[in-house]
Amino acid sequence: MNSLGDRLLLALAPPLGAALIYLLKLSMRTEYLGEEHPRAWWRQDKGVIFSCWHDQLLMTPALYRGPGAKLLISSSKDGELIARTVKFFRQGVVRGSSTRGGRGAFRTLVNAAKEPVDLAITPDGPRGPRHELKQGVVQLARLTARPVIPLAVVCSRGHRFASWDRFLLPFPFCRGVLAYGEPLFYAAGEAEESFRRRLQQAMEENELKARNHLESSGVSAV
Repeated sequence: MNSLGDRLLLALAPPLGAALIYLLKLSMRTEYLGEEHPRAWWRQDKGVIFSCWHDQLLMTPALYRGPGAKLLISSSKDGELIARTVKFFRQGVVRGSSTRGGRGAFRTLVNAAKEPVDLAITPDGPRGPRHELKQGVVQLARLTARPVIPLAVVCSRGHRFASWDRFLLPFPFCRGVLAYGEPLFYAAGEAEESFRRRLQQAMEENELKARNHLESSGVSAV
């Protein structure tokens, strides 16, 4: 990002984006499900690994109520904008992905597991396929011995972009649900594919739990 237009975009878009997200948070009526799962670890000054689908990323830094987190963000141009926006919510970022800077970013995440902070990863990013869990979070769980907690954000009204992940932008004054699933551990001697399937299923079930809770109040999830 060396052109004047790029520099202006980097200077203006993150604070404006953060302000928009904050206003959305204030206007949303958000319910939390399963927050006792991460809180059990926070009370022990221990961090967890959050696994959240890429399309639900927008509101998670603002809605998160934990002691602090480090998010894996792509090294792409769009990732730079996201990383700068996330910092307005006092969350840390680790730059890299499965396609750019992956090894260095992964080592940084593993080292960050020595700190009492949460780690967050979008396991279907940065390019999909949508809602298909990749190996990165599996390896992170195996090497750090941390629990992986599925995280889902759904809302009653919003816009789905025509991107590979159908990225979700909630509308103001919508109803939202942030759901945490039960923690999953990588078992000693377990095959990587076995854990990947377990976590894939847990994430799908956690999102369904959030959707069903929203729809039980008479509104549909977008």
